[in-house]
Amino acid sequence: PFVSINCAAIPDTLLESELFGYEAGSFTGASKEGKKGKFEIADGGTIFLDEIGDLPPMMQSKLLRVLQENQIEKIGSSQSRRVDVRIIAATNHDLLDKIADKAFRGDLYYRLNVLNLNIPSLKERQEDVPLLIDHFRLSYYHESGTYRVFHPEALQMMHGYHWPGNIRELKNIVYRSMVIAQEETITSDLLPDAIRESQYRRYTESYDPTDLAVKGSLN
Repeated sequence: PFVSINCAAIPDTLLESELFGYEAGSFTGASKEGKKGKFEIADGGTIFLDEIGDLPPMMQSKLLRVLQENQIEKIGSSQSRRVDVRIIAATNHDLLDKIADKAFRGDLYYRLNVLNLNIPSLKERQEDVPLLIDHFRLSYYHESGTYRVFHPEALQMMHGYHWPGNIRELKNIVYRSMVIAQEETITSDLLPDAIRESQYRRYTESYDPTDLAVKGSLN
């Protein structure tokens, strides 16, 4: 199994029960049958802990124990259960900075940091922009049956944009453009103002009246 959980999207008070589960009647509102946690569900497979940099300090300690002993303990239980789980963790924080600020446990960081994969932001790998545009365009086509293509000028603008919202922003703009386009070709005027204004700023910053005058005189 592959199980994913966003550590930043779940309130601190619920995160422990989501990760480790609980026994029947262990707290007010608990299910009469109890509940399996994400680690128990992922036993024999992989659990993906997204936004682990936002994990509360108490849960950092509990997660460290799971990593050290390969055991979990449900809320309301006095017995531990052994689990065999591969952990993948992701964050957009600099965890070494958080360790220095006493906001993240160093022992947990070094326990997790076996294989480190750094994924640069989209503005650092703009050669991927056309590939991702095509991927999201085809993904939307398979979901909705709506077929659209981007005009070369629109693609050029998107390729040169700095993408402060990273891939999520790109995906949303591709989907938005496919929804509002009335024709099969998505033209640059359908792109958000931020992208078109960014293109205009690059043009004006590179504009050299002297160079234009020289070219004009040669013509």
